[in-house]
Amino acid sequence: MKTIKTDSLIFTYRNSCNRALDSIEFEINEGEMVAIMGKAGVGKSTLCRCLNGIIPNFVKGDLSGNISILGESIKNKQIYEIAKNVGLVFQDFESQLFSTSVELEVAFGPENLAIPSEEIRERVNYALKAVGLEGFENRQPYNLSGGEKQRLAIASVLSSKPKIIVLDEPTTDLDPKGRYDILSSLENLKKESMSILLVEHEIEDILNTDKLIIMNSGKIILFDETSAILRNIEVLENNSIRPPQIAKLCSEIGSDKIYITAQEAYNSGISLNFDDEKYQTLIAKENERQYGNVAIEVNDLKYSFPDGKNALNKIDLSIKEGEFVAIIGQNGSGKTTLAKCFNGLLKPSFGKVNCFGKDTTKMKISELGKLVGYVFQNPDHQIFANTVREELMFGPKNFGLSEEQIKTNIEEALQAVHLEGYEELDPFSLTKGERQRVAVASVLACKPQILILDEPTTGLDYPQQKSMMELLKSLNESGHTIIIITHSLWVVAEYAHRVIVMDKGFIKIDGNVRDVFCQQDKLESVGMRLPELIKLSNMLGKKLLSVEEYKKVISKERNEHENISDNGDVTSS
Repeated sequence: MKTIKTDSLIFTYRNSCNRALDSIEFEINEGEMVAIMGKAGVGKSTLCRCLNGIIPNFVKGDLSGNISILGESIKNKQIYEIAKNVGLVFQDFESQLFSTSVELEVAFGPENLAIPSEEIRERVNYALKAVGLEGFENRQPYNLSGGEKQRLAIASVLSSKPKIIVLDEPTTDLDPKGRYDILSSLENLKKESMSILLVEHEIEDILNTDKLIIMNSGKIILFDETSAILRNIEVLENNSIRPPQIAKLCSEIGSDKIYITAQEAYNSGISLNFDDEKYQTLIAKENERQYGNVAIEVNDLKYSFPDGKNALNKIDLSIKEGEFVAIIGQNGSGKTTLAKCFNGLLKPSFGKVNCFGKDTTKMKISELGKLVGYVFQNPDHQIFANTVREELMFGPKNFGLSEEQIKTNIEEALQAVHLEGYEELDPFSLTKGERQRVAVASVLACKPQILILDEPTTGLDYPQQKSMMELLKSLNESGHTIIIITHSLWVVAEYAHRVIVMDKGFIKIDGNVRDVFCQQDKLESVGMRLPELIKLSNMLGKKLLSVEEYKKVISKERNEHENISDNGDVTSS
């Protein structure tokens, strides 16, 4: 049975000359899971809003063509009628939450469908279990972490038990285990004959989907089985999608077959011939990095929330000038709480945090702000001014800098984030990636020595992610100490020097990225799931972190008849 069918769907936003959707045609069957990918602004979210009637009922514009849901056209239907069959999880999931408790939030949908109270309780329990929020019934949504809020938004849709669920980037704020759990839940829903449409930026989150839609400039460029498209590196890269890195490696080294997962490549005996001398040189280079004096020192740090719950326990660490540190861990493990202790946004309940030798509890926030800049997870929580210039002026002006110094700082900050010429633009008119850069620039304008960024790549497409991380790499190379909180382990692998793994308020592992990522079992025990490329490296007994590193240490005189033996060694057949 066709659950979704679109015919010649065209939409143009009011006051726009360009089509946001251009002749969209596709079908989804009952029990199918279909992913949509493409760079930012190609029409993915617009298509999602059309499927449940938000466009054109709330968001106005010119809509033509037809959408059929379960065999019936939704033209002229009200949103509440469509919502019985189509549930939508917004990209901006926080805008979807409004109730005073988790239980009330999840119960809202079934209540409005006039479901009997006993069944509502069953549905609430079912939805919370599906997203791993059992026991959260009485928590207030605004007190949840970003990842927990995202789970709640999904649960609030699942409780209505629609035939079709549309999810616009549903895993952006989730840790690796959280993403795996949600995607596993979607797999189970698919078995219950639910149709699922999933917008995603991360390739490894769509490996188990049935089909994949590639969009560009409001059009469907390709619609085929996921496994077939993921092997087409050229199509993915031409549409700004980060390819599966093992597939990319296979393509780069001229392999006869293109593999997607580590297990598939390993079991099939992908031909690799490592040059041991080059490999040892690569590993030795890791030890050549030199850092400055201690910038942040933490001794026996404990932090408890007002309700008495311990968020941090016995934290001891030091971070030196010039380091690039990533803090990872499950949602609620204490990552953001720890980072906020670094710049005085939170005061230790016990223990001490020193910044350049000074106790942060004895420093003013304004004094700390000159040393430690903090970029929030959501740039819209940080941006407030009418123009980019005003946004960047705010910090330096409050620090009492001269007009000439402020002007110089703004110019240098905008140059650093490649936003020259944006001075008079409204920050809220910019794309998510540009707003993220404005937030970074507003902190850089204060000239901090340490820059902390909470999830700097969340909600960005691959080119925007690369652009942001290359910016941070450049800032680090110019002398800034960089600390990022992230769930994107490929970002950690390719950019960070050191990784701190948090678990339930404790530091579980702390070391250089190469050595930590070799501890796969230990990482998985705290909910971290390594990228496929690093899993393959571990299977081979190596410590490689990227496609570029593989290429550097693979001999150019590769024997086409070489295979990987059971113990990971390369042998000739």
